[in-house]
Amino acid sequence: MKAEEFAARAPDEVLNQPPALENYNLFESDRPLRESVEREGGGWVDESAREFGALLGTTETLKLAELANRYPPVVRSRRQQQEQENQNRIDEVEFHPAWHELMRLTMSYGLHSLPWTSEKSGAHVARAALMMLSHQVEEGHSCPLTMTFAVVPSLRIQPELAAEWEPRVLSNEYDPRFIPATEKRGALFGMAMTERQGGSDVRSNTTRAVPVAKRGRGEAYQINGHKWFCSAPMSDAFLVLAQAEGGLSCLLLPRWKPDGSLNAFHIQRLKDKLGNRSNASSEVEFHGATAWLIGEEGRGVANIIEMVRHTRLDCVLGSSATMRRAVAEALHHAHYRYAFGDRLINQPLMKNVLADLCLESEAAVALALRLARSFDEAPNDETQRHFSRVATAIGKYWVTKRAIPVVAEALECLGGNGYVEESPLPRMYRDVPLNSIWEGSGNVQCLDVLRAMRKEPETVRALFAELDTGKGIDDRYDTLLERINLELSDKSNSEVNARRIVESLGLALQASVLLKHGHPAVREAFCASRLANGQHLTLGTLPARIDFDAIIERSRPMGSALI
Repeated sequence: MKAEEFAARAPDEVLNQPPALENYNLFESDRPLRESVEREGGGWVDESAREFGALLGTTETLKLAELANRYPPVVRSRRQQQEQENQNRIDEVEFHPAWHELMRLTMSYGLHSLPWTSEKSGAHVARAALMMLSHQVEEGHSCPLTMTFAVVPSLRIQPELAAEWEPRVLSNEYDPRFIPATEKRGALFGMAMTERQGGSDVRSNTTRAVPVAKRGRGEAYQINGHKWFCSAPMSDAFLVLAQAEGGLSCLLLPRWKPDGSLNAFHIQRLKDKLGNRSNASSEVEFHGATAWLIGEEGRGVANIIEMVRHTRLDCVLGSSATMRRAVAEALHHAHYRYAFGDRLINQPLMKNVLADLCLESEAAVALALRLARSFDEAPNDETQRHFSRVATAIGKYWVTKRAIPVVAEALECLGGNGYVEESPLPRMYRDVPLNSIWEGSGNVQCLDVLRAMRKEPETVRALFAELDTGKGIDDRYDTLLERINLELSDKSNSEVNARRIVESLGLALQASVLLKHGHPAVREAFCASRLANGQHLTLGTLPARIDFDAIIERSRPMGSALI
């Protein structure tokens, strides 16, 4: 529409305002995701993913996400009897009905359970695809889904506890009632690791665990202390780190004790967070709370690390999903919005920006699903187990970092429309830093990568076995690998250079997948803009020779309702 056509319209007529992006299929309209799921071995989930994607894209489901964030949870503390300060105290978290409906919907598709209940190969990939669809709609409720999914490997360290809790954890029925888990149709798990004095340095924890009768695996302990961050405090049980006689230990702490009475788990407050507002995060105290030891005393970090590793995978999935939703909103707006005589999506400079956003999103999806495949293969493949160990930390660092500028640039594509709360972009902008912080911020991830490579040489061999599969396809990639090897050889400066090293490894992992399997335009654009010398630091600076249209077309959210 040309400027003179706008000038001919009545002053009070609303023109040139794109419709909301809704009533579309999130899976069907995401070609990079569909291709990655098929390539990495989870294609059997396509039918469920299409059904789920259609439900998530409805106006009604998108409204649930908005309401869950507009009306965040609150904690209600009360006492059944007026006795001692902490006796008979009830701390219950109350959520808006929209939260419960989102939990019911997503749990019914097994987002918390699929890899542990399905006998099909590629179950982690399939679950990753579903999780990425859900996360695009609402991030906050992904937290209890992730925690409940990730607790299973740690539970299995203590078989009798796994036998008791797994049937509830793996139930696809959401049961939000505040009653003992033995009476519920399904259960959720949370995690309580960090304390105010230590944060990521969990070995400085002061919370104490003392045996009720005897020490040892599976035995009951009393816990006294606090946690500065307790994730999902409305859950039925938690993995908690506490200092026992033998050192820092991992314990299972339920909200209700076996006799049906409330455990001494007390919520001090819910955190007033920048984003992720639909989800409850809390400060808690334990006053003689009963818990059961998982594994040996002193093995707390080792025994909870599998839960952490699985939650780190979900950080990669979540940031990839947030990028995808932000890019979809930008593409949708640019398709419908006219400026200077043409659609925004046809303007040369906007094309560059949109193509660069699509490129970042597609690279993130490719790496996320490759990581998910390594989780599928790790139990039976030693190389994949070591690859998963180091590559998940690399991916967690790099993808969560890249998501932040991607969401900011996508918001800018909408101009002022992206900055007002009628748009989902402000919520995404507030939410997007979380995955970079959660389960270890950037420095923690980078140091973890260096530590793994130094202490477990098998991880280095597994990582480079993967990276070497991309050699010989593009000189720019081969040069990057040479540079990485040179940086790794500088042992004296490895810690101060840790971010440079892990960034290069993240780019190399993404490039290796794209070089082997990506669309030609995507491969060339990624290598030209991310690997070549002289690359620029802001989005929208792709070389002019890049096929912008081919890259954009792969990511346009143009479902049947929007054609």
